[in-house]
Amino acid sequence: MDYLPSDAAIVIQTPAKLNLFLELLAKRPDGFHEIETLMTAINIYDRLYVTSLSEGQTQLTCRWASGMEALTASRNGNDTAANLDTLPEGSDNIVWKAVELLRQRAGTAAGIAIRLVKRIPAAAGLGGASSDAAAALIAANRLWRLGWSREQLSEVAEELGSDVPFFFTPRAAGSGMAICRGRGELIEPLADMPHLHFVIIRPPVGLSTPKVYQRCTVPSQPDSVTPLVASLRRGCGSVGELLVNRLQPPAEELTPWVSRLSRTFAQMDCIGHQMSGSGSAYFGICRSARQARCLASRIRATGFGLTFQATTVPHSNRIETAPL
Repeated sequence: MDYLPSDAAIVIQTPAKLNLFLELLAKRPDGFHEIETLMTAINIYDRLYVTSLSEGQTQLTCRWASGMEALTASRNGNDTAANLDTLPEGSDNIVWKAVELLRQRAGTAAGIAIRLVKRIPAAAGLGGASSDAAAALIAANRLWRLGWSREQLSEVAEELGSDVPFFFTPRAAGSGMAICRGRGELIEPLADMPHLHFVIIRPPVGLSTPKVYQRCTVPSQPDSVTPLVASLRRGCGSVGELLVNRLQPPAEELTPWVSRLSRTFAQMDCIGHQMSGSGSAYFGICRSARQARCLASRIRATGFGLTFQATTVPHSNRIETAPL
């Protein structure tokens, strides 16, 4: 572990994710589902500023990044801030839960202060909370000089949420993609995957992951992710026909926004489109960065919600030190 002077902070940029494929394989005895999903990290980042405290306590403050409101279309005179959810504070936040769980497992009395600046929309299926939890574990491990491996941290991460282990996965030849199985904790990093461009919309309503899963049905013959991975490696020709998200139909029952966004993207010249995770965010895969910019501009004019242009990135958390 690098020695960090007392007048320095750890700064971590932690990415969002998209599910290019999400299939349900079985219902588990513990109430969760066996899944097979292809996830990719994308360049929408939250940022954590983390410092150590002499007292054994956890301090957490959260806010939305400046400029988030500007990403929300304001057609029809809507209050743009209304699309940003209230951020959970203290013990209600998964970041707080992550460092407290690590403190308990490590038996340390050290303290920590975290300032979380959010850009990844919540209740969207973009993995923001899971990514933040992974970053908090990495920062606490470093500040507290625990010397835990990523494998050890991943075991803690599994107790926090099914998506958290993905954000510990070392990049594979620059790829930010991995196939995740089990509850999501069994990770197969993928190398030699293409660089993709996306337009992503988080509509004015979010979705609860438990509520979406309560309405889902395990298919009698689940689809396999293998054809999609092969198509991506060949150059994305038939990718649009191979995208799967088994959670999209139940999400459509909970909010009309998912179907509305599906119809919107169907009218555009995208490679493919679908909902990410348990929603409510919806994405289209574009043919180029230029097309993504153009489509994002068109969509912002419709007033559909938060609209992002994004690309795939290696999903290792970026760690740096900075003066306080």
